Amino acid sequence: MSAAQSTLPKDGPPPSSPPSLSPSSAPLPPPSERLTFSTQFLNGISEPVVAAFCAGGVAGAVSRTVVSPLERLKILFQIQSAGRDAYKLSVGKALGKMWREEGWRGFMRGNGTNCIRIVPYSAVQFGSYNFYKRQFFERHTGDSLTPLSRLTCGGIAGITSVTFTYPLDIVRTRLSIQSASFAELGAKPKQLPGMWQTMASMYRSEGGFRALYRGIVPTVAGVAPYVGLNFMVYEYVRQYLTLEGEQNPGAGRKLIAGAVSGAVAQTCTYPFDVLRRRFQINTMSGMGYQYKSLADAVRVIVTQEGLRGLYKGIVPNLLKVAPSMASSWLSFELCRDFLVGLKPVGDEPLLQ
Repeated sequence: MSAAQSTLPKDGPPPSSPPSLSPSSAPLPPPSERLTFSTQFLNGISEPVVAAFCAGGVAGAVSRTVVSPLERLKILFQIQSAGRDAYKLSVGKALGKMWREEGWRGFMRGNGTNCIRIVPYSAVQFGSYNFYKRQFFERHTGDSLTPLSRLTCGGIAGITSVTFTYPLDIVRTRLSIQSASFAELGAKPKQLPGMWQTMASMYRSEGGFRALYRGIVPTVAGVAPYVGLNFMVYEYVRQYLTLEGEQNPGAGRKLIAGAVSGAVAQTCTYPFDVLRRRFQINTMSGMGYQYKSLADAVRVIVTQEGLRGLYKGIVPNLLKVAPSMASSWLSFELCRDFLVGLKPVGDEPLLQ
């Protein structure tokens, strides 16, 4: 027997070592396990509250961009007190003035900040409305909300959303007026400050963190009934326009419901919006007022400008309400229904 043969074990050749498993040759998990992440993601994003949150952000950005020129013009009208008449013009002439002096950028001034604000604002508003509705009122399947319940849910949702995003709202107001041709502002700087510069300047020179929440009281006082009315009227009109045998009305009828709800809510709560704008620039150099409180502001405005002073800017506001709210509700429902429809087969999506 040779030396080579003597080294072999008596039981036969040595067992081969197990092959090393490279990442590419590792066995794949069963299909059910591979789909776990995607299934969980689809389950999560198709949940009614999450879908409403995401769709609300989309709806806010779409609606504000559509009506940005009228939104800015409304603000310029609102902040003009007695003796200031730079924009004491009709809507058409004021838009023409804005175009001649500032061009396309004038129409969009502050819209970037507004979209940065409105995406989380609208997302929190729609998401929290659905959350409050399901947690406190729809405790059992098939529960139907009364108009008062919808009003309450909408009001709380409005307060929630405005509290989270108010600093961006006050900065948007400042950005909207700083390039306008008001004599009190003096010569316009060559380079206008941006969103973060404006916020930092307010923080440093106007009272710190409190400066970023100046005007929050009239804002909350107005936004609670506004959002509540908006949700209540929309869902009532939407239900009224849903024909027998239909689960949802068509896109055209959703647009009508959104326009009606926005017009009703804006008209009922508009004076609070004027007060909010006035307080947001209460300490602004050149344009600032000296209102001591909410009651003092109402007294001064009515004394100097009459009751019409509380409704300044309502014409461009109503002109923007129909396209703004209609596009907001339509894009919200389309996006929400799309996300809810992503729920994996076998799980029933819960539509509002």
